[in-house]
Amino acid sequence: MSGKKLPEKDELKVSANTMAVLRRRYLLKDDKHNIIETPDELFRRVGSHVSKAESSYKSKESPHEVEEKFYRMMRRLEFLPNSPTLMNAGTASGQLSACFVLPVQDSMDGIFEALKNMAKIHQSGGGTGFSFSNLRRKGALVSSTKGDASGPVSFMSIFDIATGIIVQGGRRRGANMGILRCDHPDIIEFVDSKTQKGKFENFNLSVSVTDEFMEAVKHNGSYYLKEPQTGEKIESVRARDVFEHIVNAAWLCGDPGLVFIDEINRCNPVPGAGRIEATNPCGELPLIAYESCNLGSINLSKMVKEGAPDWEKLKGTIRWANRFLDDVIEVNDYPLAEIKRVTQANRKIGLGVMGFADMLVQLSIGYNSPEARQFAEELMRFIHTESVNASLQLAAERGMFGNFSESVYAGQNKRLRNAAVNAIAPTGTISIIAGCSSGIEPLFAISFVRDVLAGSRLFETNAFFERQARRHGLNDEEVFARIARAGSLQKIDAFPDALKQVFVTAFDITGEEHLQMQSAFQRYTDNAVSKTVNLPAEASIDALGKIYQMAYELKCKGITVYRYGSREGQVLSFAGRDRAIRAGPQYRGGCFTGPCAF
Repeated sequence: MSGKKLPEKDELKVSANTMAVLRRRYLLKDDKHNIIETPDELFRRVGSHVSKAESSYKSKESPHEVEEKFYRMMRRLEFLPNSPTLMNAGTASGQLSACFVLPVQDSMDGIFEALKNMAKIHQSGGGTGFSFSNLRRKGALVSSTKGDASGPVSFMSIFDIATGIIVQGGRRRGANMGILRCDHPDIIEFVDSKTQKGKFENFNLSVSVTDEFMEAVKHNGSYYLKEPQTGEKIESVRARDVFEHIVNAAWLCGDPGLVFIDEINRCNPVPGAGRIEATNPCGELPLIAYESCNLGSINLSKMVKEGAPDWEKLKGTIRWANRFLDDVIEVNDYPLAEIKRVTQANRKIGLGVMGFADMLVQLSIGYNSPEARQFAEELMRFIHTESVNASLQLAAERGMFGNFSESVYAGQNKRLRNAAVNAIAPTGTISIIAGCSSGIEPLFAISFVRDVLAGSRLFETNAFFERQARRHGLNDEEVFARIARAGSLQKIDAFPDALKQVFVTAFDITGEEHLQMQSAFQRYTDNAVSKTVNLPAEASIDALGKIYQMAYELKCKGITVYRYGSREGQVLSFAGRDRAIRAGPQYRGGCFTGPCAF
């Protein structure tokens, strides 16, 4: 089949940069790399494939009606599934999930089995999370050879190198989360591992911290490092010393983050199926061994009508998005039989949001205001309630998830289709497709220079701001250029206070305000929330440490802090001769280093 010549802007009226991203990663190509579908056909392909699950169930809507609903929801950019679904639905690959957790057993066979399974998942477009906490400490006896074990960090290097070699389906490189418990004897080596230039570039790292550890930090107490296999106490260490080591490393390079493992397991919806030890690469999906989850996000910028939230439209979108994600579980082509078994037994889905900052702008609410945090709670409470209602309705039609008797819902007689329903993901490239802000992140800039593919640059201005500025008679390109150089409206006298209060950016928001927003969403999210707490370059080490402790007190499930300029290769920076804000081609907000591609 000959390639299709696509216009720079297709019938969906997407931007030139969005078209470049679609061409590169999502639109189907023939054997000669010619593009053979339009964005409209992409959404038809995905809707058609996912709706095939409907033939297995009785419903008042026909499979064709459901396909039409799925297609139109995506075509209107009101909801988009995770990247593997967009890339692989209706193709020979057929692997549609983004998030996986694989166990790493303490044996040569176990380690390399995990490596092989990781390669399969990365090739199909998924990301993997690992806890390396079960591996014996460096220097421990290897009974079979009478030699010394090399420790978890050395084996992580093999996973990192392999990830760097594998290009997922020819379209993107893999991503990993590496986790080690705070009581593992090699914890300091793990914490320091990414402070070395060029090390573990394909990993996000997090320390799995316990309540015992965090309370010991708070009260200047001690805790024990333990043998991973036996639990035998090896050494008593001062918790604050280890904590300060973690904070110093995070200040230097952005890693490691923290995973609050006891809080995660207190919220484990299916404790009878196993304890959670790890998360997906961006932290929003705590999963048991061999579990996967598929994500999707509602575009909140499309859920506003006449300056107010359109609750009815949002309710309907939640219902259909839940159904879409549940259907994905049925039509998914799983990379391993064990992943299929565990995933279908729990049927976790991760319905989240994007465009939250755009929604606040339309509601004239400043992101860093108490009103915004209050609204975030109200919004997420509504989303969670309606997601649960949608799952209850699906269960009445299709049956409950297989591990229901092992879940916390059995005692409540809450007959759900899905063990978990909500997760807040970074929504990296799907936000570009939707033309909205990323996840629950603030606007990263008002005006900026975009480094698009093929080395060209585009000057972009936030569409909502452009309309507001025009109403105030401020439609001057030089003014927009000043914003790009300043990174903010706040110190530009030309703009009224009303605009400054609403159009705040990541540069205007304190670390505490970032974290409070994450906490507001976490209160009504049954999985977890991926959000980067961005700090300025001059932020102190103590300030970062206080953020980590505050995240524990606020009952977050994890925390990632990034200090501007602490890592090479930022996708958002003040650069170039004019020192304007420069953004990478696939950047929509959140982590400046750009690994959050899911």
